[in-house]
Amino acid sequence: MKDAKRFDDIAQRQGGLKKQLTAGQMSMLAIGGAIGTGLFLGSAYAIQMAGPSVLLSYFIGGVIALLLMGCLAEMTSEHPTPGSFGDYAEFYLSPLFGFLVRYSYWSCVVLAVGTEVTAIGMYMQFWFPSTPIWPWVLLFSAAVIIINIVGVKSFGQVEYALSTIKVVAISAFIAIGIGILVFSSNPTFGIRNFTANGGFFPFGVKGMWFAVIVSIFSYLSIEMIAVAAGEAKNPVVAVKKAFKGTILRLFIFYMLSIALMLAIVPWRESGTGESPFLVAMNVIHLPAAAGIFNFIVLVAALSAMNSQLYITTRMMFSLSRAGQAPAALGKISQRGIPVNALAISCVGIVVSIVLSIVYPEKSFAVMMSISVYGACFTWLMIFITHLFFRRQHKETVLKFRMWGYPYFTLLGAVLMAALMVTTLFTDFFRMTLLFGVPFTLLLVAIYFYSRQARAAVAAKVPTPGME
Repeated sequence: MKDAKRFDDIAQRQGGLKKQLTAGQMSMLAIGGAIGTGLFLGSAYAIQMAGPSVLLSYFIGGVIALLLMGCLAEMTSEHPTPGSFGDYAEFYLSPLFGFLVRYSYWSCVVLAVGTEVTAIGMYMQFWFPSTPIWPWVLLFSAAVIIINIVGVKSFGQVEYALSTIKVVAISAFIAIGIGILVFSSNPTFGIRNFTANGGFFPFGVKGMWFAVIVSIFSYLSIEMIAVAAGEAKNPVVAVKKAFKGTILRLFIFYMLSIALMLAIVPWRESGTGESPFLVAMNVIHLPAAAGIFNFIVLVAALSAMNSQLYITTRMMFSLSRAGQAPAALGKISQRGIPVNALAISCVGIVVSIVLSIVYPEKSFAVMMSISVYGACFTWLMIFITHLFFRRQHKETVLKFRMWGYPYFTLLGAVLMAALMVTTLFTDFFRMTLLFGVPFTLLLVAIYFYSRQARAAVAAKVPTPGME
């Protein structure tokens, strides 16, 4: 098939990475990225915007994530490459869109890495309240960088272990929460908290919709299954298994844990900027529960940071091999790691250190509001790419088929476009488009300038045999 051969050219230029990730590790990789600071700390901002209706916010965000994963599973089963949706945009739309998607996603997740490590510094202040954030940022950043340098097999093993701790902890929180609601006689606990203090929609439907933006940031990184498929032992099997398991777990963990948290703690107390889960554990008064759970949320942030640094490294590696970033960033170490791409992807850590020193109170919120643009733009482009992917595969017997095409794909695209426009009308996310639109225009200018520059250099190179 002609199209398959053309895509093979894109896949082959990204050779050299080790295929050592198992299906189980890929599932945990996605969970590791998606169950992190967005849930444990970001949910506080969502509760401030929506009150109890935050449950609907995370449900809508989960539906969008489900549709996205269906599109990605279909495309990734046909084309498992490290560049993933960046490669798909390049092939099925145009090289310009491949360039925009890769750089937008890279910048988004680079900043997300910064939010995770900033949150780690905040969590460490639970035990060391008099210390600043930045020394902890440096310490844990060094640990995560070493994990990513050692090798993809070790990375997968570490991420599996960290994500397992998170899954067990959230399961324990859910079990404890259900036990408290069933057996406790405390009148302040219960679903009555869903309608107390202003009702289920204290800020109207508008507040609920605003909080969907936070939920998208929380679910961000589930798409890394598609990127990790380029280093999976059996990518098609791994993608199918990871897709089915990840979505179910995320829905259960997010919806149940937030519902229980709101039932235990009145929403005005859990939306204070501190992790709502820590507030809930303090309210329950279990011995040492707050300290134990602070350790859990720290592990969660460390795990998310670890998997996100992995994914930004692979995206920059893909850019380099596509000729859209310096060639040095496409070099691979003897262990199969793009070390130079890893180094440049640590820029988010540097930004987080600077912000934690200059704006210690607002550093997390600022980085989240800016990184949301890249998340929304990338997810929107994945839906659009899927529409064009299907057009070229009308006669193909696909290894995995997305249900409800084209309606569900269009629904996902419309919802993401609406959320991007919505950011203009929120105080919290006003920086999102104010940063994102100029950033995209700058990327377009860089793309065309660099293409013209490469063409000019090529024109000056004499053809062999000619004077």
